[in-house]
Order: sequence, then C-alpha cells, then structure tokens
Amino acid sequence: MSTKDFVEKDYYKVLGVPKDATEAEIKKAYRKLAREYHPDANTGDAKAEERFKEISEANDVLADPKRRKEYDEARALFGNGGFRPGPGGPGGTGSFNFDLGDLFGGGGPQPGGPGAGGFGGGLGDVFGGLFNRTGAGTRTQPRRGQDIESEVTLSFTEAVDGATVPLRMSSQAPCKACQGTGDKNGTPRVCPTCVGTGQVSRGGGGGFSLTDPCVDCRGRGLIAQDPCEQCKGSGRARSSRTMQVRIPAGVSDGQRIRLRGKGAPGETGGPAGDLYVVVHVDAHPVFGRKGDNLTVTVPVTFDEAALGGEVRVPTLGGPPVTLKLPAGTPSGRTMRARGKGAVRKDGTRGDLLVTIEVAVPTELNDKAREALETYREATADEDPRAELFQAAKGE
Repeated sequence: MSTKDFVEKDYYKVLGVPKDATEAEIKKAYRKLAREYHPDANTGDAKAEERFKEISEANDVLADPKRRKEYDEARALFGNGGFRPGPGGPGGTGSFNFDLGDLFGGGGPQPGGPGAGGFGGGLGDVFGGLFNRTGAGTRTQPRRGQDIESEVTLSFTEAVDGATVPLRMSSQAPCKACQGTGDKNGTPRVCPTCVGTGQVSRGGGGGFSLTDPCVDCRGRGLIAQDPCEQCKGSGRARSSRTMQVRIPAGVSDGQRIRLRGKGAPGETGGPAGDLYVVVHVDAHPVFGRKGDNLTVTVPVTFDEAALGGEVRVPTLGGPPVTLKLPAGTPSGRTMRARGKGAVRKDGTRGDLLVTIEVAVPTELNDKAREALETYREATADEDPRAELFQAAKGE
C-alpha cells in the first residue's frame, strides 16, 4: 500500500467515530467491529477478512496518539486527499496547479530540476516513514495447522482387510475462551514489528534478504492487547478430539500413513495440517505375512507326502482351499494358492504361500508300528544319506 493510499483513507469513517473521538471511544468501536469481522468468526468470507484488515489498520493509527497526530496533520495538509490551494484561490496569488500524484513520486519534479524545491523525489519520501508499513503490511497471513502423529494397533485381519478405527488426538486448536484471537476481549492489534505479516526480513548478503517468523507475535501477525488467561495470548490451546480414521487394506507393521487435512486446524483461514498414523499389527497364530502374500505352514502325514493326495488348507477370513499334493513331496516345499493373500494397492490380492511340513508321529499303535517295520525292511537297501557323504568327501 502506498503513502498516498494512507493519506486518502478516512480511518475515522472506517471505525465509525467522529474526528474528535476519545481514545476510549476508538477502542470501543474497534473491539466491536473486530469481534464482528474477525476471520475466525467468518471462515472463508473474503469480504469480512478484508474489512477486518481495514479495521485493524485504522485502529493501529488512531489508537496511537503520536501516529494519530501525524495522520491528522497529514490529512489537514492535503485536505482529505487533495492539496489545499494557497490564498487567493485558483489562479490567484499562491495558487498551485499540479497533480497530487506528483507529490508522491509519480512523475513529479526531479531533484535539481524545475520546481524541485526541497521535496527531492516527492512528498512520498517525506511521509514514507509516517505509517511504517508496506503494501502487505496489514495483511494477516493465513497459517497452516500443525501436523499430528498418532499410533494405532490393528489385528492381523484388520491390517489385511482394512478397518475404521477411533483415534483420540490432542493438538493445538483455536482457544475457545478468546475464539482464537489471543485477546481476552477478542480485539488483538496488528503487530507493529511485522505489520501483520507474521514475518520479518533480514539481509542475507549479496543483495538477498531472508524471511523469518516474527518473534514478537510468534508469526501470527497479531498481538493481544489484553492477553487471554487460558492461552496466554497465543490464540491456541490444547484440544482433544476423537476421530474415525479409515486405515486402508494391506497395511504392514510399522507403516506410516499420511491423512491430508486431518491434523490441527489452521489460523485465519489457513488449511489444517496432516495426520500421520503409525500402524502396529498384532501377530496371527496361524498366518504370516511376506509383502502382499500371506504365509501358512501345513502339516501332512508321511503317506500323503510319499503317495500324494489332496490337502485342505485354511485361508484368512474365507473358506478353505484344496491343494493337490504330488507324490514324493518333500517337507519344506512351498505351494501357492493364488488370490488368497493380502490386498494390494490396486485392489487385487496377493497369494497364499503354503509350506508343507511332514508330521512325524510321537506315538504309534501296534498296527502302525508293524506297517512301518515292514516298510523299513522293504527299503533296507536304500540309503538317503549316501550322496551327502559322497559330497562331503569331495567325490
């Protein structure tokens, strides 16, 4: 905003007070209007936000006796935006004929040129520091809410199929006592250090400048005149809430999920932060996990492994599947049941990897023992370890 804009604005009209209003009347008018047009009370209303900026700007000048005096003098000099001719009226003695824009450096006399007088680059230089602000000075910037991290523990089945779980979260949110303003009366003033931007610039060398959050207002752009007792003037307070969160199917133990816009609320119309959920998955007594595939170990009898046959295998949350076991299947062989695994990102399912384990009986009845003795005699000439010893000798 230019110096010309400031001189032409009627701050008394903005606050709805007379030019001889007392400090108490100005303060009362500002509090009433600020409470009505504050961004937190008019979320998404651009007109209300702009009105709030005008009100804050006017209060910044009129609430400060020194600045108000300078403002009144400037307005008197320019006659509420137009330069007052000298005695004699237009065309008479002491009259002037030039554009107000010339006074503010908009093409007026240059130093050393005709009519330069003592103004140099224009009266903009004289009044440049009057209000100590720039075009973005009164703009209170929206602030994004903080990111929140939480944890959730799922059963093995919930992790595979997905689940909706309640999460109780604690985060910073607008203080309910002061409606997020930080001021007990809901009427904070614009920070004079950053002029409402929440940021200050410092020289970085080489003609560059660096921007940092303003330490006086903690990056908010506003300073409480009467700090709220609940939030100590910060405008933010600890708040707890319970949210129903959908955990997608196929998550794995230790995975970190990002949920956009589910974090802490923003300030002055800013977006909410994100929620990060770290997932822990309980072990299953039967099934395991290997990427998108589930795993299971299935015991079979000696005769099933030796002679072959059909074996029923359980699945997670579904009916059993039947696998055909080839004759001579060794213990430890892995077979595959397609489409019976975990859900992938594209909605398809991985496989169920079935590991065969030959079960050795710990007790035998007489008939079973007799049968095994007969089998031993029939295979006495076969040595399954012969190749092992040959390999050990290097033969």
